[in-house]
Amino acid sequence: MKYRVAISGSYGGFNLGDEAILESILKELQSSLDVDIVVLSRNPKDTEKRHDVRAIPIRDMHKDEVVKELETLDLFILGGGGILFDGMAGEFLRDVNWTRELGIPVMIYAAGVGPLNSPETKQLVCQTLNNVDIITVREGEAKKILNDLGVDHEIEVTADPALLLKPQTFTKEMLKKEGINPDTRLVGFSVREPGPAAPDLNIDHYHAILANAADFMVERFDAQILFVPMEAGVNRDPQHSHAVISKMANVQRASVLKGEYASTQIMGLVGHMEFVVAMRLHMLIFAAVQKVPFVPLPYASKVSGLLADLDMPMPSLAQLNVGKLCAFLDRSWDNRKTLVKKLEENTPALQEKARKTNQVLCDFLTSLAVKGKKGG
Repeated sequence: MKYRVAISGSYGGFNLGDEAILESILKELQSSLDVDIVVLSRNPKDTEKRHDVRAIPIRDMHKDEVVKELETLDLFILGGGGILFDGMAGEFLRDVNWTRELGIPVMIYAAGVGPLNSPETKQLVCQTLNNVDIITVREGEAKKILNDLGVDHEIEVTADPALLLKPQTFTKEMLKKEGINPDTRLVGFSVREPGPAAPDLNIDHYHAILANAADFMVERFDAQILFVPMEAGVNRDPQHSHAVISKMANVQRASVLKGEYASTQIMGLVGHMEFVVAMRLHMLIFAAVQKVPFVPLPYASKVSGLLADLDMPMPSLAQLNVGKLCAFLDRSWDNRKTLVKKLEENTPALQEKARKTNQVLCDFLTSLAVKGKKGG
């Protein structure tokens, strides 16, 4: 049987973490069942080119156009990734509610939840999710938040789909094209912008801390620093990366990745690094998959949730100053063999949890087909 499935999430926004999630969902699902997939995207052209899948500009469509797409579905998937937070949740849940009005099943796929402070958004999330068919979330904190909101639906904790991606080769020639000597000691940095998903970030504070940390890595370990933007766009990662470099003393030893690359290529690039210092969740995930030791800057529960699953140490961003971070970096560098061992021991179990989400999805779809045959 061929199943018709729609996937909705934060796709087509040029965020490599979200694109990694979508790539993994597509690969897992397409390798398991015969499916006809449409992705609801902010940028359908980019989504179609990047993932070789049909995409539609749902944010630019009228309700009757959306309903025409939805009513042909066997399943509507919302996720994965951090989609249920103030300012964005309503946009995604609108489509879920329209789908449920049509009597079509809905699955929440390895979603992240929070921050949620608006009473109206909390109520919307609770009411909508109590009316879907399956809920899977990617960290235990997300389940706790939903339970506290009053979601009494069964919730299964799985893991981020991007953990299942395989790295694509990032050649020495590609490094040279980026102005990086392949024989240098490379340390990757990843920053992010403040916003609804990270409302407590103080730009001046964290820029200064990261600039000092980067200088410390250059001077203490003779490292070349490469900032890897995970999200393009106005006032996004590239601008914040350049802002941090502008505060460094060793400006000539730091650069920002310039080329456009697929998520799997960035994962391949991480394999060339001896160490990673990152705010972005998926930079940490790429490092975990590549068994590259890292120091995280956990600005949100999704980051601290990953670290708890991997049993990795983390500094507290709230109390962090230059001295504390540099001391933490120094210890972590000295203990990098231990950190690699933890990644080798704990990442496979997390990848197994990530595989479970697709299994839940496939079991549900096949059960629908069986029910359909019985009903017929």
